[in-house]
Amino acid sequence: MAISARGTALRIVAFVLAAQQSSMVAAAEIKALVTIGVRSSIEDLAPKFEKASGHKIAIVFGLSAALSKRVADGEPADLFIGTREGVDGLIKAGKISGGSDATLASSGVGIAARKGSPKPDISTPEALKRTLLATRAIGYGNPAAGGAAGVHFAKVLERLGILEDMKAKTRYPAPGAYSGSMLVSGEVDLAVQQIPELLSIEGIDVVGPLPGDLQAITVFAAGVPASAKEPNAARALITYLRSPEAVTIIKAKGLDPS
Repeated sequence: MAISARGTALRIVAFVLAAQQSSMVAAAEIKALVTIGVRSSIEDLAPKFEKASGHKIAIVFGLSAALSKRVADGEPADLFIGTREGVDGLIKAGKISGGSDATLASSGVGIAARKGSPKPDISTPEALKRTLLATRAIGYGNPAAGGAAGVHFAKVLERLGILEDMKAKTRYPAPGAYSGSMLVSGEVDLAVQQIPELLSIEGIDVVGPLPGDLQAITVFAAGVPASAKEPNAARALITYLRSPEAVTIIKAKGLDPS
């Protein structure tokens, strides 16, 4: 959706005011727990926010489910960025301050192959099924770890009726790592992951999104934990992540900005 000139101006003013307000006391260090689903965007945007605001950001990247549990267990943090479901669950549990949350972006699940290799047909559910059964090995996030793409793709395999057939061909990345990296190492021939995560890896090509109604869209959101030591600085960061500058970068990284 296009951002109106008035809307753009209001967002810029809001960010400047929030940044000024949060820096009136002193420059803060924001401890942020951030899902790897938005890693490439945050790695680009964090230095820009630091330069504009004077604050510093200490970022821990990981799977949304694992980071959500850390917040739920009481680990000190000033900002949590994860799935919308994760943020909503933490608000309901009183672990994220109500009204501090904001939706940032969304993305779909895609399949990638090694750069330069023939792109298999995944255009329909039946074509995807044939391709999966013919592949030597495939990598996707371990569903037991709670990553959105891995959990969903296991359901896709079950829906296609090939979950058992694919078990011997399945490889899981290390916790917090990208399955796309296993393409570069040659461990697998296909990798399944959030599309922005695949786009961030050199040496691989995105074949395309999961076809039709096999697709699942993950929405990412941010919130300030109730126990945050730097809530004002964290809120300023959230405001910045919704600014026109941030939206442009988020979109360039393959995410669909909210």
